[in-house]
Amino acid sequence: MTIRPVRPRRLRASPSVRGLVRENRVHPEQLILPLFIADGVDVREPIKTLPGVERLSVDAASSVIDEAVSLGVRSFALFPKIEASHKSADGSTALNEDGLACRALRVLRANFPDVSLVADVALDPYSSDGHDGIVRDGRVLNDETVEVLAKQAVVLAEAGANIVAPSDMMDGRVGAIRAALESTGLSDTIIMSYAAKYASSFYGPFRDALDSAPVSRDGAPAHKRTYQMDAANGDEAVREAALDVDEGADIVMVKPGLPYLDVVHRLATSLTVPVAAYHVSGEYAMLRAAASAGSIDYDDALAESLVCFVRAGARIVLTYGAMDYARVYREEHGDA
Repeated sequence: MTIRPVRPRRLRASPSVRGLVRENRVHPEQLILPLFIADGVDVREPIKTLPGVERLSVDAASSVIDEAVSLGVRSFALFPKIEASHKSADGSTALNEDGLACRALRVLRANFPDVSLVADVALDPYSSDGHDGIVRDGRVLNDETVEVLAKQAVVLAEAGANIVAPSDMMDGRVGAIRAALESTGLSDTIIMSYAAKYASSFYGPFRDALDSAPVSRDGAPAHKRTYQMDAANGDEAVREAALDVDEGADIVMVKPGLPYLDVVHRLATSLTVPVAAYHVSGEYAMLRAAASAGSIDYDDALAESLVCFVRAGARIVLTYGAMDYARVYREEHGDA
């Protein structure tokens, strides 16, 4: 019997063939660009630990969004940099309809009526303790925090967010937010829940950008391990995400991304809603640092990272490299 040689390399022989049989692709429309919003005018303040990323005033953010849209990126997540004088133990500034987040949303919605604007729902940017919830007697309170988060989601949606993204990891917050949105006539607002948000070491540059690292005060821990997930757990992520879907989440997110591709895959195969992954600040900063040292090609490594998310099952990726990827995509594919 003649043994026929097996040659899978035939399908890797040229760029045209590789493109023809490619299993997964990343389009700029699948990406969400995080933006750090600051008070002021014409502010473009570099973030030392996050190369290539700046804190932006609303007018500067408008310019960035205008360019991003021209490159095919159509979704943006806003994170306000709140001044220390406006922070408090209860994070009450989060409910201010004239606060930075709401002002930014109103301007950007008016300037860009067709983009998706994602508003973060959590108290850490507004908390003097740097925690995602209300701290009392050394504990982060769940139910009291959920009440505030539901009100915050309504305020942000009314200001122009078509997607609210609870990132706090309090129990029951998705159901409370969905009920609050429905009761105020905001039933079309999308909830993208940080369903599997891990207590990770990869958030450092993000916390630098917002000055939101947790602090130890009155016995409260200087970490978030009492409410964010343990890195060792996978089954728990499936349970958390299923609970959020039952409570009304339209999209579930895994954060961080690359170290948790197994979790992305498990959620994508067990749920029927879209799964998002956050290519977080520490992951992105590592790419930049390695590229600066000449160890890797940044554009290639970024593209490889993003396609790995999609291969694992993510339909949406939040990444600080969204515009960088979109520029290369445009060069290679034109407007396709």
